Amino acid sequence: MEQIEEKDIVEPVAYDVIVIGAGAAGMMAAGTAAQSGKRVLLLEKMEKSGRKVRITGKGRCNVTNARPAEEFASQVRTNAEFFKQAFAEFNNRATIRFFERRGVKLDIERGDRVFPKSGKAWDIANALLDYCVENGVKILYNTRVKDIMTLGDKIFGLHYINKRGFVRKEECSQIILATGGVSYPGTGSTGDGYAFAADLGHTIEPLRPSLTPLVTSHPQMKYLEKLLLRNIRATLYIDNEPVREEFGEIGFSNRGIEGAVALRVSRDAVDALIDNKKVKLVIDLKPALTEEILRDRIARETAEMEPTEFFGELLRKLVPKPLVMPLAQELDIHSKNYISKLTEAEITRLIRTLKGLTFPIVDYAPFEYAVTTAGGVNCNEVNPYTMESLKVKGLYFAGEVLDLDANTGGYNLQIAFSTGRLAGLLKK
Repeated sequence: MEQIEEKDIVEPVAYDVIVIGAGAAGMMAAGTAAQSGKRVLLLEKMEKSGRKVRITGKGRCNVTNARPAEEFASQVRTNAEFFKQAFAEFNNRATIRFFERRGVKLDIERGDRVFPKSGKAWDIANALLDYCVENGVKILYNTRVKDIMTLGDKIFGLHYINKRGFVRKEECSQIILATGGVSYPGTGSTGDGYAFAADLGHTIEPLRPSLTPLVTSHPQMKYLEKLLLRNIRATLYIDNEPVREEFGEIGFSNRGIEGAVALRVSRDAVDALIDNKKVKLVIDLKPALTEEILRDRIARETAEMEPTEFFGELLRKLVPKPLVMPLAQELDIHSKNYISKLTEAEITRLIRTLKGLTFPIVDYAPFEYAVTTAGGVNCNEVNPYTMESLKVKGLYFAGEVLDLDANTGGYNLQIAFSTGRLAGLLKK
């Protein structure tokens, strides 16, 4: 941070506001400010805007979630009360209207998740870019901000390095910091905003991956890669106490245990692992069946089978094929054992495993694989009605740079849109 003296102010100011970061929050903020008549400069260090938006939702972009406001709020994991003001200013219905008015047709899918009908995240990124361009935002790409200047306790401007490598100074009295977090760093989210905010006196809450795959020490994990299990119930245990339960789908990859269910519980798991607590994920493969009903079903299946059929064939009637061999090894029952040789103790062990397949969680995937970042600029130091800093006049925050994060399902992008809109209004 560079402190400017009064005598250094000599050149006329070209812009009313500079937005740092052309992601979802930054483009929403820049377009909003420009629409109200402000002269806006948008600085982006990558070669194009919306890099992270273009890959979200596996390239489909889960724009928002259509749940009612009270249900939506329950999905915000950190500083939900702080977020209420931004959501009231620009909620999920407003987001849907925003994109549809710009020609992006949307579909509401399972879980009230909202996607572009085209299935292309690019449509969302391009609509945001068009919003900025149509309202006269000046955009500079391949441009990295070097530092933010202040005059006393007020924003004065910044220095940036242009694509040719030259340092340039731009003066203005309002800056919106929308640099994102540190998840998916290849898209440009490398934590620059946290350094700027800290230099300006803000507290940065500890950063950790959120909505990230979980790493297990389970010996069968190597056989489960690419397996996707639907309609399961997963319970997260911390120090042997159940703390969170989720229903849905879960997947396995070389990154760890993922899928919507695993990502939703990952925030609690990550925090517990950081605190050196014991973590495990217990999966109920048959949540619709009690142990008694499951025992009856197994009895019916075995009664219809020939005595010389194998245990593996019974498992195939109960679980997806890729899970047969790992489950047999988990149970320590050879898949080629005859059904007629199964003991009551083995059947009981099978039932309990189907209702409680346990994965010790020993680590979590790094920021490269995390959907979002937990931690960031302390929200107690930001005015929730304006997104302006309580420490530096003219400094505003939007998006993932703030200590705001939510569950998977469109909630985090809505945080970006809501805080970006409110910051772009430049309220005092």
